[in-house]
Parts: sequence; structure tokens; C-alpha cells
Amino acid sequence: MPDTSRITVEELKKRMDAGEDFTVIDVRKPERWQQSDTMIPEAIRVPLDTLEQNLPRIAKDRPVVAYCT
Repeated sequence: MPDTSRITVEELKKRMDAGEDFTVIDVRKPERWQQSDTMIPEAIRVPLDTLEQNLPRIAKDRPVVAYCT
């Protein structure tokens, strides 16, 4: 299994602003998406319970960041 780590929102923004390329996956439940003003540009929305079926949508050539609440 690849290395995993946690990063803060601030660290992610800093790294994105510096030009790092990530695939961001928003794994919040649809109800949370609708209730939130927080939308990450270009994030792939995939409820956690359907992650396995959606694996083909996730790029394998760059780091992946999962966003959850």
C-alpha cells in the first residue's frame, strides 16, 4: 500500500498554489454536499460507500487527496 498521510486544508491550498498536481476526491455524503458552501474546484465527487466502483475515475499518476467531514 502506498504511503498515506494527513494534511491540513491550509497545507493542501499552499501546495496547490505552488503548482502541485493532485486528484481531489470529495467523499462526503450527498446531503453534506448540498448543505455545504465548500466546493473544491475540479474535485471528483464520490460518496465513500461507492468508492470502489468509482476507482476507474481516479488518476493513478498523481497523488490523491480525499476530502471528508
